[in-house]
Amino acid sequence: MLYKKKYQEWIQNPYFNEETKQELLKIQDNEKEIEDRFYKDLEFGTGGLRGIIGAGTNRMNRYTVRKATQGLANYILKHQEKGKKGVAIAYDSRHMSTEFAKEAALVLNGNNIPTYIFESLRPTPELSFAVRELQCIAGIMITASHNPSEYNGYKVYSSDGGQITPPKDIEIIHEVNQVQNYQQVKRMNKNEAVEAGYYHIIGEEIDRKYVDAIKEQCILPDQIEKGSQDLKIVYTPLHGTGNIPVRQALQEVGFKNVWVVPEQEKPDPNFSTVSYPNPEDPKAFTYAIALAKEKKADLIIGTDPDADRVGVLVKDSSGEYIVLTGNMTGILLMDYILGQRKKLGILPENGAVITTIVSTKMSKAIAEYYNITLFEVLTGFKFIGEKIKEFEKTGEYTYLFGFEESYGYLAGTHARDKDAVVSTVLVCELAAYYKNQGMTLYEALQALYKKYGYYRETLSSMTFKGIKGMEQIQTILESLRNQPPLSVIEKEVVEIRDYQAQSIHNLKTDKKTSITLPSSNVLYFVLEDGSWFCARPSGTEPKIKFYFGVREKEEKMADHKLQLLSQAVIEYIQQMLS
Repeated sequence: MLYKKKYQEWIQNPYFNEETKQELLKIQDNEKEIEDRFYKDLEFGTGGLRGIIGAGTNRMNRYTVRKATQGLANYILKHQEKGKKGVAIAYDSRHMSTEFAKEAALVLNGNNIPTYIFESLRPTPELSFAVRELQCIAGIMITASHNPSEYNGYKVYSSDGGQITPPKDIEIIHEVNQVQNYQQVKRMNKNEAVEAGYYHIIGEEIDRKYVDAIKEQCILPDQIEKGSQDLKIVYTPLHGTGNIPVRQALQEVGFKNVWVVPEQEKPDPNFSTVSYPNPEDPKAFTYAIALAKEKKADLIIGTDPDADRVGVLVKDSSGEYIVLTGNMTGILLMDYILGQRKKLGILPENGAVITTIVSTKMSKAIAEYYNITLFEVLTGFKFIGEKIKEFEKTGEYTYLFGFEESYGYLAGTHARDKDAVVSTVLVCELAAYYKNQGMTLYEALQALYKKYGYYRETLSSMTFKGIKGMEQIQTILESLRNQPPLSVIEKEVVEIRDYQAQSIHNLKTDKKTSITLPSSNVLYFVLEDGSWFCARPSGTEPKIKFYFGVREKEEKMADHKLQLLSQAVIEYIQQMLS
């Protein structure tokens, strides 16, 4: 079998170091493990690489990173952009992140491409900022975001600071796939690269400019000054990159009462205090809640390991800390930014907010209230970044805010990816603003629901691991596509959006219209009462995700309907599989 042949090659080929060979020899009697490590090459997808760290073609290691970087180098050399220089590289606190960042730099240097590598770990949004600030042709971020500790990843950014999007992503993937063996990789050693003027270390100067850019996004500094004495904030970086920039930004804009969770303050590649370093997971905040109760904090904020996602906890009406969903934080920020800009007379007539097709539809109601344009893009913040680039090029719209339900937000255009640092600052600002009005963030959220309606959303995932996993995911999507449900919870399905076919089918009129977004294997169903659900495969994990959304005039009705809808769809899928 081919995977056995590849396994033997790695053991026998002198290109692979002794440490790698010893790791592989330890599994020589484990047929299943050998197959999983070598049955395919780790796929360079539309965002880059992500996988379990270890030896093998289907793992994250220095060799798969070298191969991917050689493909990227080949693409760069074929598509030189005038006035652009080199590649910026950053990395997070994960196992092998430092090593992978250096390997990427030295392969680029071996192809006569300069690199600008951060002196130590930095957040993903700062990498995006550095690409723009240094006028680089590309950027590389070594991170697996909020995945478990055994994972690492490699994300590629374009010269505008956004993650690569079609058709550039497909072209880079093609170049990576053309690197058939590891001997094709060109690589300098570090001393040669430094002497040749290719290997540059960056740090403090970019840090200063990045934090300054974040501070510019504050809307009401007087409200921060007024409320900073009383507002109490607990923050956790979850062992990642957010600790220094978040604390610096909060301090410099004027927040005085900020406590960092000591058990989670320092970078830790094992994420030893959490099973899953994700601010979407309430269990990640166990230590933070204990500290918040001790300090009587108004809110808790947590950032994921590469500090592009942010989670927020606030006190509810009973005084208990509850986790806001990504949609809840998104609408609080959106309404605050638009509302305060309108009061100040600086809300542009051509203003625009960008969100994703699976995020809350409450954003549409808020946009209509403030008379600004709302754009919905495919899931993935790279599509929001691409839209910002389009706005700057055409001048037709002014970007005001962007968010996605998976805890990603961006105010400002200093970065082109979600930014937990600027989001943290703005969440604290709006908390100070509402506290000055005698309101908690929970009460502010309830006021928005009373104003716009009770929107509720949730997400369910099904995981299918291993070789057959992707086949099962595709089977589910094709079954939904070919035999869609015609009614759910006694409500007719009135519209089906097939983003792969780029078509909208109105089941009432049997009329079909086109979708202008890029093709993507996503199905979206709208019910007669406006409720909706969506199915899409995860781009980074072996999962299929199901999103659900409803709106009602009363909170309990919305919660009940959401539960019925999600339960009915999941049962439908399970019956399909049985």
